[in-house]
Amino acid sequence: MNAHAITVRSGELVALRLFDIAYSIDLARSEILWAAHVGGAISRTSLSSTPTKAIAFDIPPLRLSLGKTTLRLGSQEVAAEISVRLYDFGVAALAVRVAVADIAWGAFVTQFNALDQAVGPNAPEEFWTALLDRVRAVILPALDRPASDTRLQEDYLLGVVHALNEPLNAAALSEQVDLHGLLSGETRQLSTASRRDLLARSYSYYADDLVVLTWDRAFIYEPRGDSDVADVIEVANAQLVEFRYYDTLLDDELPRMYDRVETARRLVSLLASRRFAHLARHLYTLVAEVTQLTEKVDNALQVTEDVYLARVYSAALELFKVPTLSASVDRKLAIIRDTYAALYAEASSRRAELLEITIVVLIILEIAVTMVLHH
Repeated sequence: MNAHAITVRSGELVALRLFDIAYSIDLARSEILWAAHVGGAISRTSLSSTPTKAIAFDIPPLRLSLGKTTLRLGSQEVAAEISVRLYDFGVAALAVRVAVADIAWGAFVTQFNALDQAVGPNAPEEFWTALLDRVRAVILPALDRPASDTRLQEDYLLGVVHALNEPLNAAALSEQVDLHGLLSGETRQLSTASRRDLLARSYSYYADDLVVLTWDRAFIYEPRGDSDVADVIEVANAQLVEFRYYDTLLDDELPRMYDRVETARRLVSLLASRRFAHLARHLYTLVAEVTQLTEKVDNALQVTEDVYLARVYSAALELFKVPTLSASVDRKLAIIRDTYAALYAEASSRRAELLEITIVVLIILEIAVTMVLHH
């Protein structure tokens, strides 16, 4: 069998766009608001084929159906299902799913790349922002400190195959179809090194399943129809969005912190110690809030016994550089913690100095009064 003879009997093309929309989201209230205003399919995510003790969401995200739409992929108009998954730590993951059936492999790749052109990172953002506005208009009361800027976002594409016209194991599939064109989006022949790099993160558990991860695309061959792999890839992207947000937040906060500290230190007034204490409390609040949310993000998905999903999840996190961003956030938090501790120490020192000066002044006044009375 060659690639021209291979037909995708069933599968789907998925485009994800993830946004940071709030400090946190009350999922229970979001569910009530959505049911009251919109209705439609609502569900809390669980991993379908994996035992709960093996891998599970810390707080299951909420999936809301946004109905159907029509997309133009190249010269074709196709039906697409739209949904959003809300994560309690403030991320909304919008998804567009195009079901495919009885389509030649080459046409499957062409449609996948056409989906990228239609709603990918180089396409106009209005499609995604309009969907996001629909969601936020309904669940706004459930958002804690809604984000005013939606420029912080991530996109990802998934090409999913559930059945082929002939059963193939993972090794045969890699040899007989052009995964490189699907994973790279390129129509020209790639170099040997590039082809090798594209398939570097390939994972299989059974002989007939396969997952290949790249920075912005993944191919999933799953004859059993499970969505667990796609779900953990989405979670990794959601964590990437959130750690990018906090890394940017702290990048912006550190210069402001240094300026405020220098301003406070230049003060010689009696209120200088109070200003130090106020700034220290502000930094303590920031550290506490960021630490609480980053711990939520870190613990979004608990992986214990499912070795295969753990490998895919860890590989996705490493590929997206989530641990690097997490470490960067921790370093910046450590700087702020040290500054806050130093400010409290300096505020205490200033108060002690003020107390000493007050005592000396009182002693001098007492001596002066005594001398005046004796004269």
